[in-house]
Amino acid sequence: MGQERVSRLELAEAAKIAEDLGLPVALAELNIFRILLRNPPVAKAAADLLLSLLFRSSLDHRLRELVIMRLGWATASAYEWTQHWRIALDQFGCSEQDLLALRDWENADHFGEAEKTVLAATDETLATGTLSAASWERCRSHVGDEVACMELVASIATWRWISQLTRSLEIPLEDGVDAWPPDGRAPE
Repeated sequence: MGQERVSRLELAEAAKIAEDLGLPVALAELNIFRILLRNPPVAKAAADLLLSLLFRSSLDHRLRELVIMRLGWATASAYEWTQHWRIALDQFGCSEQDLLALRDWENADHFGEAEKTVLAATDETLATGTLSAASWERCRSHVGDEVACMELVASIATWRWISQLTRSLEIPLEDGVDAWPPDGRAPE
């Protein structure tokens, strides 16, 4: 495995811990969880939050994936961009055109108001650490009720944390996965 900031658990050990915690064993195959599972309470909390936001939220899944991918690009998180590239395309209705446009979304002409609203909210939160009252109202108009808007803010905060975690711990990509799909172009 080479020199790592935090060594990954062997796959069998990670799977056993995940199973003991009641987590999907498939999570233990991911490098991020092979590291997080070194601290089972943190791994459990992170998994519960991520799985809730991914599969049990009222926020439109496609909008959430656009937020995650924008965060991956804007924060230069190769792990986040690479992991969610497949998820966004295969499970949540994003097109390759959508994902590539996130690199410069303000100049993309195919996003509607809902997409532009969540992407602006993402960039604003990255820049200022908060969402202004005006942005909150735009989100209420284009994203949904206050619960969906709360989940939007939670998603921005959660995947920003994931970006910071993966970059700070230098979590490697899974074996055989190329960084920055589809073209290898990373943020400047």
